[in-house]
Amino acid sequence: MKKSILIVVILLSIGCYSQGEANIWYFGGHGGLDFNSGIPVVLTNGQMDTYEGCSTISNNTGQLLFYTDGKTVWNKNHLIMPNGSGLLGNTSSSQAALILTKPNSAMIYYIFTADYY
Repeated sequence: MKKSILIVVILLSIGCYSQGEANIWYFGGHGGLDFNSGIPVVLTNGQMDTYEGCSTISNNTGQLLFYTDGKTVWNKNHLIMPNGSGLLGNTSSSQAALILTKPNSAMIYYIFTADYY
């Protein structure tokens, strides 16, 4: 029992740092949420107008990188990224796009899209 308490105390004293990659969400009718402060803040500057599938990614400090509806990719300034249009996802797919970081990289991301069928 003493060993378990010691492990918990050590873990608490080291401190835990959360990752901010999912701190900002963009979705639906140009809306979004920012969770960086711990309390959701409404965002109304998104470019997406979709009822279903979408995906957003931020860096580890919670700063927006880009978001997509599976057909178009917008950057942090809400502009279409180079080669960011014409993706083959379907906005009626429940998960039109999935964004993953390339293993062992903090700068390269993959966007996987899903068709409606």
